[in-house]
Amino acid sequence: MPADTVSIMGIFASENGAAVAIDGLHETPWTIERVHSPIPSHAIEQALELPKSRVGWFTLAGGIIGFFAGFLLAAFTATRWSLIVSGKPVVALVPFFIVGFEFTILFAVFGNILGLISQARLPRFKAVAGYDERFSGDRFGVLARCTSDEKERLTRFFEEKGAETKVVVQTDS
Repeated sequence: MPADTVSIMGIFASENGAAVAIDGLHETPWTIERVHSPIPSHAIEQALELPKSRVGWFTLAGGIIGFFAGFLLAAFTATRWSLIVSGKPVVALVPFFIVGFEFTILFAVFGNILGLISQARLPRFKAVAGYDERFSGDRFGVLARCTSDEKERLTRFFEEKGAETKVVVQTDS
C-alpha cells in the first residue's frame, strides 16, 4: 500500500446501513477493500456487484477428468487382467460408465474443494488488518481506501451513513 493512502473501517450496526454505504462508495473515487458480515447478506452481496464465482468451472473440470479417469482405469484393468466370460467384450461400455460416473462425482467434489480453496485465497496465514471481533457478532464492517488528503471526507461519509469509524494501518495486503 503506498504511503499516501489510508484505509478507514466503517462499523455499522445494521445490514442495510452497510449496503447503503457500499452503494454510495461506488459513486466516489474511494476503493472498497473488504467487507465483513456476521451473517450471509443478499443486500450486501448485491451492493458489492461481485462477478460470478469461478468455482463451478473447477467442479466441471474435475467431473470431466474424473469420468475419463474412471472409464480409462476400468478399461485398463480389464485389458491387463482379462476375465473373459461367455465371449462378452473385454471393454464393456455400460459397466465402465458406472465406474466413470462414480469417478465423476469423486473428482467433481475434489475440484470443487480445490476451487473453493484457491478462489477464496485460503489458507490465510496472517490476521486480517482491521478485523474487529464484533464482525462475528452483531456488526458489519466496510473497509475503504482513500488518499491521505481525503481521510476526513471518507470518515465523514461513513459517519453520515451511521457508522463509527476506525483508521486501519496495514503493513501488507
